[in-house]
Amino acid sequence: MPHPADARTDPANPSGPIGIMAAMPQELQALLDLMPDESRVQRGGREFWRGHLGGREVVAVLSGIGKVAAATTATLLADAFGVSQLWFTGVAGGLGADVRVGDVVVASALLQHDLDASPLFPRHEVPGLGVSRLHPPAALVTQVADAVAEALSPQALAPGGPLSHIHLDTLGLHAPRVHTGLIVSGDQFVNSAEDADTLRHHLPDVLAVEMEGAAVAQVCVAFGLPYAVVRTVSDRADASAHVDFERFVRSVASPYSLAIAMALLKALPRVAPDGAVAAPQAHS
Repeated sequence: MPHPADARTDPANPSGPIGIMAAMPQELQALLDLMPDESRVQRGGREFWRGHLGGREVVAVLSGIGKVAAATTATLLADAFGVSQLWFTGVAGGLGADVRVGDVVVASALLQHDLDASPLFPRHEVPGLGVSRLHPPAALVTQVADAVAEALSPQALAPGGPLSHIHLDTLGLHAPRVHTGLIVSGDQFVNSAEDADTLRHHLPDVLAVEMEGAAVAQVCVAFGLPYAVVRTVSDRADASAHVDFERFVRSVASPYSLAIAMALLKALPRVAPDGAVAAPQAHS
């Protein structure tokens, strides 16, 4: 895989603002509610919110639905706002055999399942890159998975914990499990057993499917940006499990995304107003 020419940051110690892309308006609003100094900037038909969250400078934005919309948003974050790292949070359909509704998948690889430029290139290969799977930095994947596990731990969900207000039992859900692996993206909403089986046939290790992550990954590769894609499973993409989607996003996915973002920010070195870097906050 080619090395990006514009590698601008250490994943463990980003020097510039963190770009946070939210898939759902409810997720974005949860972030904005905790940003005391957010200011709106309009660019490319989108509203970007600059401010601070958890002691870090961030730029938060709604991604837009589909690969083109998400890639445009990611490009603006990289080029117009100069973010040093990009995080994407949202929901996805579960495809892995042991991936349940309410679980969280952290991408260690992303692929466009609807990309097929054959016979010029092998199926799924990104022309010009020579690969089909794009991989976030391994150290960042580990950091994100650890932060997710801590943020959504049984202690956090227990009475008295920061997520005790999430009553999973009322939605028929179990405690969330964290998975790391392949997330695939395409410009179609996968919700039939036939389509899900087709994806699993071609990509046996796939865990989840959505409509944006792999496009964001391709932009980040072009700009040399570390990135992370984290998806809460809102449904089984084969329609074998159902929950009230709006209620799930409001009551589960949005609080999860916020808790994950705060845990990640907590794990990063803190930057003082004079630019000095302090150690990450100790985990309680």
